[in-house]
Amino acid sequence: MEPFRIKAVEPIPLRTVEERQNILAEADYNVFRVHSTDVTIDLLTDSGTTAMSSKQWAALFLGDESYAWASSFERFERTVRELTGFPEVIPVHQGRAAEKLLFTILLRPGQTTVANGHFDSTRANIEQLDCRAVDLPCPEAADIVSEAPFKGNIDLDRLRELLDEPDDEQVALVILTVTNNGGGGQPVSLENLRSAREICRQHKVPLLLDASRFAENAHLIITREPGQQDRTPREVARAMFDLADGCWASLKKDGMSNTGGLIALRDAETAARCRESLTISEGFPTYGGLAGRDLEILVQGLHEVTDPAYLAHRADTAAWFTDALAEAGLPTLRPAGCHAVYADAGQLLPHIPPENFPGQALVCELYRQAGVRTVEFGTLTLGQDGGQAPNELVRLALPRRVYTRSHLEYVVDAVKDVVGRAGELTGFTITGPQPPMRHFTVKLTPLKEDRSPP
Repeated sequence: MEPFRIKAVEPIPLRTVEERQNILAEADYNVFRVHSTDVTIDLLTDSGTTAMSSKQWAALFLGDESYAWASSFERFERTVRELTGFPEVIPVHQGRAAEKLLFTILLRPGQTTVANGHFDSTRANIEQLDCRAVDLPCPEAADIVSEAPFKGNIDLDRLRELLDEPDDEQVALVILTVTNNGGGGQPVSLENLRSAREICRQHKVPLLLDASRFAENAHLIITREPGQQDRTPREVARAMFDLADGCWASLKKDGMSNTGGLIALRDAETAARCRESLTISEGFPTYGGLAGRDLEILVQGLHEVTDPAYLAHRADTAAWFTDALAEAGLPTLRPAGCHAVYADAGQLLPHIPPENFPGQALVCELYRQAGVRTVEFGTLTLGQDGGQAPNELVRLALPRRVYTRSHLEYVVDAVKDVVGRAGELTGFTITGPQPPMRHFTVKLTPLKEDRSPP
């Protein structure tokens, strides 16, 4: 059962199939353009969608809104230092702000970053600086149905080879995303992290964590990695941070908040440069674009997210949901992570080629049929510039503490219906626009409309 009680509720919007079909057409078949008041179950993202606890709501009233060196910042700084061990703590308003700020300081045009998997915003921030983002997922990640426990690992052999090349000085950063969102929410093991740390040390390349889901990664280490079963989530999280030179995080995930982020570093000089830039773009370095009340919510959230009961419930829910969707006929990535289920739309819809976005076809049909909003993680999102994604996935993200089992059972019932009509689904073509991260704003047209006789 859920390890919490519900104290406040809000109504769920209910629309007819016909109404949702019209809404999709008006939104140019891009669910990012659908209003929240027209969504029944919103599994678009786990970012910023957390239901706050009673203690977090109470913490709002502790917010010190002083411009400089507010007591709320001091509590936030102390909490992050205790959790991570990093002495330099810089608040920002969300993860992308942290990425832009940090990469602008650490990267020069022509350099390369290497990761187990760059998320879409991470890659965009790197490429906007005329740098190259290289993904080195471990070999196990290629088999999406295997039960390999740490598919989020970086490929250590390929990392060594890359850093041993004559122009290895072009590699400015190695990044481990924990858990690996772009790779299906899969965790990184402590063993892999230690080995990556040693390789980076030998080549004098900084190792940073995208720690947006650090607590979930810690929980999966405890349940899957030998020798870690008797440790607490905070102990494992600290072991992860101890192996890195710094981190950034969107605290809209494992900060259990609706906004916020951070940069935490060992190097005082880099931190000073970040603060100088932050003052120009985000605000004074002790608030970083956040209100004092936001910092107080994050202080409480960073304690709540490492509660073993909460993490066990979250992981168990994701595992049950993965199995239930598979029983409904939806091919899913395995093993289950914590924050989402990833469905293989390419396998479900083999008649739709990648260039016509089978993932988006599944996304739109789930919304049309049941008002369930999800997101494509295939060629539309990850295959810009004419490329093709490794897999045509759809992510069903799980907002923290928002939906109960019966809500997810409703989703499973909707999936059964859609799977039964999978052969009827058609793909899409793009009608515009296509900026970086095009999936947020792109307009699409169903192929059946393109093929209509004149």
